[in-house]
Amino acid sequence: MKPPSSLQTSEFDSSDEEPIEDEQTPIQISWLPLSPVNCSQFLGLCALPGCKFKNVRRNIQKDTEELKSYGIQDIFVFCTRGELSKYRVPNLLDLYHQYAIITHHHPIPDGGTPDIASCCEIMEELAICLKNNRKTLIHCYGGLGRSCLVAACLLLYLSDTVSPQQAIDSLRDLRGSGAIQTIKQYNYLHEFRDKLAAHLSSRDSLSRSVSR
Repeated sequence: MKPPSSLQTSEFDSSDEEPIEDEQTPIQISWLPLSPVNCSQFLGLCALPGCKFKNVRRNIQKDTEELKSYGIQDIFVFCTRGELSKYRVPNLLDLYHQYAIITHHHPIPDGGTPDIASCCEIMEELAICLKNNRKTLIHCYGGLGRSCLVAACLLLYLSDTVSPQQAIDSLRDLRGSGAIQTIKQYNYLHEFRDKLAAHLSSRDSLSRSVSR
């Protein structure tokens, strides 16, 4: 019998990896049908792949392989770089790239909202992905706050007939009552169309003045 201290020096013992504790369940993706907004596609939402935080112990390699096996072609990530480090997936964006998944990184503070220019950019990128029939996934940390906010904005962006409350309800039906987590996010959705219209008209007038 070797003394226990020798276990500590073993090259296989690395507290960073914790292979025994890795969660074995496949990553859960919720698919939001976009048929109510005249789009035949589905938008995937999930929690942060590979996350190691508190009692969550996911395997980044397995999760990314799982996403690839689902045929995911584009991923929108709303976590900040600081969060990716905190949740021990600092190289997540590089890993997606290695798996030939196109990555759109739009950091939004946890519990927060994007400014309207950033949100408009996200909407335009998402709309192009969906129009080109690309299998698209979005995620933040828990897949409840920022991801659901962006998905709800997309419903409002793609259709004039969906109300903010209908958009919120459809995300809560899909992801549970924790979706759209903060008052700030709730209010943002109710003001989204007005802000978007103002942003687009100012952008159009700017481009017209530049082209003169």
